[in-house]
Amino acid sequence: MSGLPEGWIVKMSQSHGKEYYYNTTTQESQWERPGCAAPPDTVRASHLLVKHKDSRRPSSWREERITRSKEEALEILNGYLSQIKSGTPFADLASQFSDCSSAKRGGDLGHFGPGQMQKPFEDATFALSVNEMSGPISTDSGVHIILRTA
Repeated sequence: MSGLPEGWIVKMSQSHGKEYYYNTTTQESQWERPGCAAPPDTVRASHLLVKHKDSRRPSSWREERITRSKEEALEILNGYLSQIKSGTPFADLASQFSDCSSAKRGGDLGHFGPGQMQKPFEDATFALSVNEMSGPISTDSGVHIILRTA
């Protein structure tokens, strides 16, 4: 018996060389052991990132070279925000359209604490209540919608 909740197994990440947890029922994967409490003073969040030409790395898994302006990125992000408010699941849009590699996990960034994210992103996330979504947040990476999940 592994001591894991039903449906969870341990797998090895080929790209990171460390163990992670996989739910065979929901097909969810995560680094943290399921059922364990989050470390104190941390939050968990998902995000949807739209990069622009002035982002610190203007490329992504979706586009090799991003040429849109910050204003165009904000227009795109506001369109996603409207879709989410109209009932489209956040994770669905993040999986399809986020310029972050976290798109593979529906935008989930896992747990993080102070000093682990860019300051505007961290401040916005810690200011949100659990299950609350931000408006557009601008960082050196691009523009984000953040959903605090824990």
